[in-house]
Amino acid sequence: MSTPLTLSAEFRKIVEARMNQVLKGVEEVFNQIIEKQKITPAELKNEVESLQESFNVLFQKWSLEILYTLLLKDAIGFGEIKKTLTVNSRTLSDKLKMLQKHRYITRKVTSGPPLRVEYALTAKGKNTVLLALPLLYYSSSA
Repeated sequence: MSTPLTLSAEFRKIVEARMNQVLKGVEEVFNQIIEKQKITPAELKNEVESLQESFNVLFQKWSLEILYTLLLKDAIGFGEIKKTLTVNSRTLSDKLKMLQKHRYITRKVTSGPPLRVEYALTAKGKNTVLLALPLLYYSSSA
């Protein structure tokens, strides 16, 4: 799933302008917090290190693909995710459990027959996926 995201030139300009606004806003808030709270480099390092587990979860193979699939399809079943991503059952099961454990997705079981299990993004999952887009976009552009 490493197909690059392609956008029309006009849409790309709009997206880049919005992302630049957001980045400038984040930088301003960050600088204000650093100044106001007088955060030391060591404290900042500790804060950043506390985010490491989340990054490890998100950037494992299949994690973002699963989250983006759920963003595009709302609530879907295991079989449909497996078919869409062409991932083996064991791997998909493990990744879904991990994403659920970290509260990026929910798992809803509907009693049957047949028994149906659906997965959906939580608010945290949706926001994370949307925030990852600019990061992925910037990291893949020259």
